[in-house]
Amino acid sequence: MPRNDDTLATRKPVAPLGIIPLKSCEPLGDKVDAYLVKWRKNRKSDHLDFVEKASYSSDSYKISVSTPRFGSGEAKGQINESVRGLDLYIMVDVTNYSLTYSLCGQTNHMSPDDHYADLKRVIAAVGGKAKRITVIMPFLYESRQHRRTARESLDCAMALQELVAMGVENIITFDAHDPRVQNSIPLHGFESVQPAYQFIKGICKHVKDLQIDNDHLMIISPDEGGTGRAVYMATVLGVDMGMFYKRRDYSKIVDGRNPIVAHEFLGSSVEGKDVIIVDDMISSGESMIDVARQLKKRKANRIFCVSTFGLFTNGLDSFDKAVEEGLIYKVVTTNLVYQTPELLSRDYYISCDMSKYIAYIIDTLNHDCSISSLLDPYERIDKLITKYRKGEY
Repeated sequence: MPRNDDTLATRKPVAPLGIIPLKSCEPLGDKVDAYLVKWRKNRKSDHLDFVEKASYSSDSYKISVSTPRFGSGEAKGQINESVRGLDLYIMVDVTNYSLTYSLCGQTNHMSPDDHYADLKRVIAAVGGKAKRITVIMPFLYESRQHRRTARESLDCAMALQELVAMGVENIITFDAHDPRVQNSIPLHGFESVQPAYQFIKGICKHVKDLQIDNDHLMIISPDEGGTGRAVYMATVLGVDMGMFYKRRDYSKIVDGRNPIVAHEFLGSSVEGKDVIIVDDMISSGESMIDVARQLKKRKANRIFCVSTFGLFTNGLDSFDKAVEEGLIYKVVTTNLVYQTPELLSRDYYISCDMSKYIAYIIDTLNHDCSISSLLDPYERIDKLITKYRKGEY
């Protein structure tokens, strides 16, 4: 049962609930739907009238949609059942490259642009008939292009403005590269959710000999941009934190960015300590592995690479090698983005399931309740660590 069940049992929903997980997000959407079905069937609904009760408890809240493509590669959005008056939650994973489509007889893998275009097609197909639309986009589209440093486009801000112009009221994302992009839509809802609790839960579940204190554990930020994330985790765990900053060569550009010359470390000694490197994403993984190598030179013990999004754009070979060399002990990411079967098969990999958390958020918002307690997991982390130290977890 949800932790805020008592509150929800006395509130009426804003409107009947509808979930649209696009094809890119179907496995995660199915899990979220299962949680909602289970909770609502067990929850008291005596305060609802006959009509409200009929839509409140359901065998599924998923709405069938499709985005068929023509031979030219063009597509359209299609809603296959009524969405009139629903409180809609549309889920999309813009990084799911495993999906393909035919383009003039050639097989194309779907890019973030394709997924974003499909999201807009589905919103357009809704045609303003829903009561409210919330977009759940775990990896925020174009979030790495969040600021202008030269004469270049501001893609993330443009995308957010485009979505709210189409009628989207709330946008929920996870660990946005820079949450300040919400300044582009100041009159609409934008939440960047941190999965700190799920990270700690995942590590505690799979590693039983972790000593969570200042003498045996340290949190590291691999760059200056992720310092806030590391400071929060270090504070709730009661341990030290350190950070690296990336020294770059600004005289040239490689793959759209200035290449990193070296990682410089700021912080106390890591000698003999287990270390958690926490970041928002693992893209190629070069930075994470380089930071792990630097920490090993400073005589760190076990190294955990923790990231919200495991993209692994260059494959897993470099991580396999780093684990063999003893640089990395565990890699921890979430199921918010597509996970390859190869990744899931690795012994060193820990997957943190976010479906229950997303279901909590959807359930709470549908009842028009505050999600503040869900966004701050301090109490849950504290209880988990207390149980772990007693050997009860």
